[in-house]
Amino acid sequence: MTAQQWRGVIEEYRELLDIPEGTPAVTLREGGTPLVDSGWLSGLTGANVWLKVEGNNPTGSFKDRGMTTALSVAVHEGAKAVVCASTGNTSASMAAYAAKAGVKPLVLVPEGKIAAGKMAQAIMHGGQVIMVRGNFDDCLRMARELSEKYPVALVNSVNPYRLQGQKTASFELVDFLGDAPDYHFLPVGNAGNISAYWMGYTEYEKLGRSTKRPVMRGFQAAGSAPLVNGAPVENPETKATAIRIGNPASWDLAMNAKNESGGSFKAIEDEDILAAQRLLATKDGVFVEPASAIGVAGLLQAVEAGEDFTGKTIVITVTGHGLKDTATALEGFGPLVDVVVDADVDAAAAAAGLV
Repeated sequence: MTAQQWRGVIEEYRELLDIPEGTPAVTLREGGTPLVDSGWLSGLTGANVWLKVEGNNPTGSFKDRGMTTALSVAVHEGAKAVVCASTGNTSASMAAYAAKAGVKPLVLVPEGKIAAGKMAQAIMHGGQVIMVRGNFDDCLRMARELSEKYPVALVNSVNPYRLQGQKTASFELVDFLGDAPDYHFLPVGNAGNISAYWMGYTEYEKLGRSTKRPVMRGFQAAGSAPLVNGAPVENPETKATAIRIGNPASWDLAMNAKNESGGSFKAIEDEDILAAQRLLATKDGVFVEPASAIGVAGLLQAVEAGEDFTGKTIVITVTGHGLKDTATALEGFGPLVDVVVDADVDAAAAAAGLV
């Protein structure tokens, strides 16, 4: 008997992807990430709450779903170099897939605004990292101009093939659950992910593979909440670096997802994001980077405000692994190890409060 391994999102869903026919897949076997039931959040809400753990992708974030399609098409069309603007995860993913494809990766990042773990990934995969004195939006503008003036393919989420890959997460959810959830909570930065999920849900409903589409609820950090405020934020600030974006490239698509689904955008303070990150790690055993916890924080606030989710199915996408940004995760903990004992089992038991 031959074991069937997950083949990556292009081969698993090729007939549903709007990419050029015959495009060879540049893949690291992304997708197929676990949908983990949250006993903690289900107990709090009376709902069936599931976590789509995208940190289990090859480079540790959901970006791999879109990067496989973007890189595959770029290489198929003859690209020898690719460029992206990034707050971290996109650069890590692009550099890895560019390495796999044998093309040059060029990364533009805001100076001092990228987590060390993500920078390490981009560098280790051979990315040429250029720091820009500015924010993400400045980097994206420059990346666009580079792709227009020089022989380099832009693979940010403004590249439509990125969303084609990212929408497969919706397909996986429906395939696993048997139908679309009632609610979908997720972080919103550049807004490509919420747009892609909505695209996937819409397509599956039209194909008759689901009977409904969920209410989409997107969350932004309070210091970086352009979709909540209704206007770009010139100098966005938040500890949740993955969503520190003041002018989302997929603004219109995200607004469409919100409006068509009857959903909402809400701003969450950094301290609530970090508290949710710690709770998710200690209650459910899922360690995510700060931005990834914002959907959990949003659900906790909704319950506190009196919303009733009894009997509903809720999916929360947690977008990146906690190892991406350990420095922020450990802030406020003080000494990591504050007890040292001799090599004696009874001393260890006493320190642990067992006696």
